[in-house]
Amino acid sequence: MELYNSTIKELSAKLGALRPQTWAYEPSRAWHDLGQNELVLTRDAAFELGGGSNPASNCTCVTTDASLVPEDRIMLVGPDLGSIRADTPFARIVLLHVNDISGDDQEAFRAIRDMEFVKYHVYPEGYMMRVSPENQREQVRVSKQAVKRGISFRAIGNSFIKKYKENKLIDHVCVIFVTGDRELCKELAETAKLVDKITLTLNHIMDGLSTDCSVCSFKQVCDEVEGMKELHFKKGEGPMKLD
Repeated sequence: MELYNSTIKELSAKLGALRPQTWAYEPSRAWHDLGQNELVLTRDAAFELGGGSNPASNCTCVTTDASLVPEDRIMLVGPDLGSIRADTPFARIVLLHVNDISGDDQEAFRAIRDMEFVKYHVYPEGYMMRVSPENQREQVRVSKQAVKRGISFRAIGNSFIKKYKENKLIDHVCVIFVTGDRELCKELAETAKLVDKITLTLNHIMDGLSTDCSVCSFKQVCDEVEGMKELHFKKGEGPMKLD
């Protein structure tokens, strides 16, 4: 799976240059998961990540290139949860290194979608996520009680990785949180839109989208994303092997 590789490289270079705080995965440090959605009322919230007019986004990129996601880790660019005092810009990015996915086209695509849907099954206590798949927004209301108990992105990141690693196809996970920097979070929101377009285009290819580039509404994505056009024209020639 090379479709997201250029995006992963760009994200890693851009965010790595900002010297993020970095932690290794430690499942014992995961924040308590309630196993179901929790309602955090406004009066009980300390602040909201991406609240109000602040930019907020999330995206998930998948690769079979182990060099791009060599280990499980959590990264943070910006203030941690214990230091935030008001609504702030926010972005969450997940990079996944997966084992080879072989099988028919629909089976491989379903595997990717299943990985993306993990975000709907993580329920940290006092950390209420509201995700909008239409515009890739992710706002998080953090409770006063959770802040008092010491909630951190390190703990939340461990919770996400722990859930992702329940999927046997996933080898390594990198969860990146960005807070505070409005311009950077706006840029990452645009990146999230591009990632969504890649996934949407892949979906249409799996549905048998026309290979006539002159009438295809996804031509721009195919032109810009390495490997997309090749995958499009190979569709139907045999099982898709994402490597």
